[in-house]
Amino acid sequence: MINLQWLKTFTVLAELRHFTKTADRLGLTQAAVSQHLRHLEDDFGALFVRKGRQLDITPAGQALLDYALEMEQANNRLTLRLTETDAEHGEIRIITPGSIGLLIYPMFLEWQKLHPGLSIRHRFAPDTEVLDAVLKNQYELGIVTFKPDDPRIMATPFAEETLELVAPAGHKLCSWDDLMQTGFIDHPDGQAMATRLFSRRFPGNTGIRTIPVKGYCNQVGLLLEPVSRGLGFTVLPCYARQAFARQDEIAVMDCGVSLVDQLWLIHRAEWPLSCRATVTVDYIKTQVDLAYQRCVLASAKEAAHYS
Repeated sequence: MINLQWLKTFTVLAELRHFTKTADRLGLTQAAVSQHLRHLEDDFGALFVRKGRQLDITPAGQALLDYALEMEQANNRLTLRLTETDAEHGEIRIITPGSIGLLIYPMFLEWQKLHPGLSIRHRFAPDTEVLDAVLKNQYELGIVTFKPDDPRIMATPFAEETLELVAPAGHKLCSWDDLMQTGFIDHPDGQAMATRLFSRRFPGNTGIRTIPVKGYCNQVGLLLEPVSRGLGFTVLPCYARQAFARQDEIAVMDCGVSLVDQLWLIHRAEWPLSCRATVTVDYIKTQVDLAYQRCVLASAKEAAHYS
């Protein structure tokens, strides 16, 4: 391993190209500077070419200088990661389900525009994968639709999300027969969500499995495409519906009492969040709360129109 004091002397000498000035900056004698350089040249060959008082760096010297700069950058990154006091620089890693992800990812990008020193790494995944990724420290933050009971996980309420019955524009789904005639557009969580919602809206129903399935999509961002084309209805969280670009081609049906899910922000309990993650989450949560209020108002207005 290279002696760090020798390496420091070398980098200052490479900057100043003067033995006396290097000695003054480092608080050393000129003889000590020469000795440090000699130790390095014993290992790596000539690092400078001396022409009178002028010093020119050799290819070996340039290679060692590049190494020293890489070491300095690595040390800076390590210090930043260990102190985590910088709110405006570094990487934020978050993994979320699709619906809330569609809502918050643009918010993260707007935040990053305000703080160019940040890097946002966002992955979409189901609850089980989110929990596993956070436990393995692959992602610092996660959002799930249930509160984990694992003692290694810290979970705090993050946002609320309403389940919605979404139909093609112009359709009215007022009865179980209406659902049967329209047909269901399924997705990975579709039947579970529909069962929960319909147990309140249509008590005593024969079950979602009795409704004809008119399509299936596992991409939450595309799920409303078949609905918008009149091919069937679906049940999904409001943020996924809100992210759909052509709102005039779909309609939210009135389902009586709202079914609201609590979303949980999770991270490893053994260590605190980084400063940048804490500040960013506070901003995102405020934006999500505002978005939820707008979503509820829009849903109520839409449902009243089609009721």
